[in-house]
Amino acid sequence: MTNSDLDKITVNGDRLWRSLMDLAEIGAYDDERTGLRGVNRLALTDADATGRRQVIAWMEDAGLSVRVDRMGNVYGRREGTDPSARPVLTGSHIDSVATAGAFDGCLGVLGGIEVVRTLDERGIRTRRPIEVGVFTEEEGVRFGTDMLGSAVAAGRLSLAYAHGLTDRDGRTLGDELARTGFDGHADVRLTPPYAYVECHIEQGPVLAENDVEIGVVTGVQGISWQEITIHGRAAHAGTTPTRLRADAGLAAAQIIVHLRELVDSGEYGDLRATVGHLIVHPDLTNIVPARAEMTVDLRNPDDAQMARAEEALATFLERLENSGPGLSLTVRRMARTAYVPFDEGVQKVIAQAADDHGLEHISLLSGAGHDAQEIAALCPTAMIFVRGEYDGISHNPREYSTPEACAHGVDVLATALLRLANQD
Repeated sequence: MTNSDLDKITVNGDRLWRSLMDLAEIGAYDDERTGLRGVNRLALTDADATGRRQVIAWMEDAGLSVRVDRMGNVYGRREGTDPSARPVLTGSHIDSVATAGAFDGCLGVLGGIEVVRTLDERGIRTRRPIEVGVFTEEEGVRFGTDMLGSAVAAGRLSLAYAHGLTDRDGRTLGDELARTGFDGHADVRLTPPYAYVECHIEQGPVLAENDVEIGVVTGVQGISWQEITIHGRAAHAGTTPTRLRADAGLAAAQIIVHLRELVDSGEYGDLRATVGHLIVHPDLTNIVPARAEMTVDLRNPDDAQMARAEEALATFLERLENSGPGLSLTVRRMARTAYVPFDEGVQKVIAQAADDHGLEHISLLSGAGHDAQEIAALCPTAMIFVRGEYDGISHNPREYSTPEACAHGVDVLATALLRLANQD
């Protein structure tokens, strides 16, 4: 037996899978487009609150002491033999988009709990405590700011700012924390852990294309979210000459086309641009739209190129606003995060754990945002990606990772956490 075999652990994959499937039933719905069972568990809805209570129950059953902070972030703690040692943190989120699958975020949370169960069953103590975190509103789809709970925990955003955010029905996050019973009392500012490791499905096709199961994540690319409201003028579709129209719908379409032109130009590095939300008012067949509301999601691994793309978009919006009478635009910043590199030392621990489990791996950059990018401001951080099927589709009921792939990813997580938790 080698030294690496002495601290290499394998989790109960069947139990992990049951946890994933059980949690997926909370907020489940039948998706008419795909014919599949999906998950709708937006942050701080009743479904999310039920899911949180289930996760807390699993934490307590695993012997973890649970605390909830003033952002509703939940932490379950397994004590180490050295009470003065900083903990090793793992976790993710369980809130979802409205058309989700069973794995996004949940694998990291339930995988962390499964690690603790396995350590307990094997009678393994660690020098450092191990904590499992569940962060509030990672997706950002309800209150408009992604990685919200972890951003407040890490100090990038203030608690007052977060509590004042509203959803589209005017409900504030602070009020929803109170309504669901997750307005905790623990200090929201997280004391810097020793290290943070997050296990997550890839949400992309790279691992499948390379025919490997494990990704060692090197960092997270920059993300820019903006909301654009275009004010035009309602008019009859048949009687109003084109030259006299101030068509908010047309302006929205021009913005979408321009974004694609920015991407296709190649002048802004590896830029990605998405308009994921677009509505027009009054939304009637025979009326020229008086108003259009849209979001713009920009991604770029190069902060300077991201800034140039944002400037190009702002210039185009100004030109569009001045293109004719009756048209005006307002732009609101929703979120902005820079490129975040992950710690090379933690990446090496993850890669070694994958090697010791006989799992092929590659290094890759995350195209999606994760709580890990916020916690990276506090401590050495890295992520484990698990291969997804169907081209890695995510935020969709077709999102799927096999039981074996999930178990292997959490095997790597367990081994990495154990080794980090025993470091001096």
